[in-house]
Amino acid sequence: MISGSLARRYARALMEIGEAQKNLEKLGREVSDLAEAMKISPELSETLSNPAFQRSDRQKVLEALLKRLGAGKMATNFSLLLLERNRFGAVPDIARELSAMVDERAGRVNAVVRAAVPLDAVQTRKMQTALEELSGKKVVLTTEHDPSLLGGVVARVGDIEYDGSLMSQIERLRERAA
Repeated sequence: MISGSLARRYARALMEIGEAQKNLEKLGREVSDLAEAMKISPELSETLSNPAFQRSDRQKVLEALLKRLGAGKMATNFSLLLLERNRFGAVPDIARELSAMVDERAGRVNAVVRAAVPLDAVQTRKMQTALEELSGKKVVLTTEHDPSLLGGVVARVGDIEYDGSLMSQIERLRERAA
């Protein structure tokens, strides 16, 4: 595993290349797809990351995977570079950093809303609109059903959490009454 700062440097380099070639979003998706493939298959991740396997064998596996994923030339060259430098295990960290940079550049932010009851499409859209107004950015929303919340919702937008759960509202009432 490489340090976060090194993952950021690789991600920054990819971002600069993607911007120069005007395919930043596509490149970001391709690197994320590769990271997702590694997440889904620990065996694949181990094979590609482990220098105990012959580099030529790892390269064949990687090239077949990239072809199957439909990766472009830039993502392929980048992946082969990481393999050559025995840093392929860093792909998930690099993908996470690159995704954050691409989202920042595009004015997007990820949000997760946990609700006591499943939200329907109308409620989800209203929640997304409200969070976009609060953040001033385009919100990519994920919803989760959390029965442990007795009522209300808890939204996390980037690093900020908005707690509108029933328990937190009761707690605020208690603090005011005290």
